[in-house]
Amino acid sequence: MKTTNSLIQSSTGLFVAALAVFLFTGCKSEQPSSDATSSTPVVAPAPAAPAAPVATIAAPVAPPVRIKAGLTTPWKDSEGNTWLPDQGFADGDTADRPDDLKIDNTTDAALYHTEHYGMTAFSYPVPNGKYIVKLHFAETYEGITGPGQRVFSFSVGGQEFKDFDVWVKAGGPAKAYIETVPVEVTNGKLDITFTPNVENPEINGIEILPNP
Repeated sequence: MKTTNSLIQSSTGLFVAALAVFLFTGCKSEQPSSDATSSTPVVAPAPAAPAAPVATIAAPVAPPVRIKAGLTTPWKDSEGNTWLPDQGFADGDTADRPDDLKIDNTTDAALYHTEHYGMTAFSYPVPNGKYIVKLHFAETYEGITGPGQRVFSFSVGGQEFKDFDVWVKAGGPAKAYIETVPVEVTNGKLDITFTPNVENPEINGIEILPNP
């Protein structure tokens, strides 16, 4: 009987010892590792935000510069001068008159067959300096039948022209009129603003010429 009790006690002791070893090992395996090669995932840094695009500033263009309002392709006048297509205007729209429309007071009627109207401003980059600016006008819209029906104001390089009536200035419809303005550019661009009074402002061409 004593022997049997001893065996039972011995077996129980072995079982308890084995259980203790198992529990100790399990507890140890659950401890966080301090090793640098830990399996903890490494979070990659967020990619840097893309740099904001740099605004492109148009380089000044040395005059002479000639722009034919309302045109989509370059054009040459009777003296061989090349006119650039419509550009530099803010807002508005363009119009094209028949090729056979007769325009008085000019040898280049085609210049006045296209126009830009309803614009609020015009701007063109040029080197600082003194220039002669020529603004070309002709009243070719059939809806204008007399003076006072198209009146607008404009400013060329800060010089004001108020209550400008193309019909009155040209002496009637389908007649060319050129407003010549000496200006001095100090900020790298020629600026013209337009303000409607009656009907929309309109223009047929702009020349920016050196002032000798």
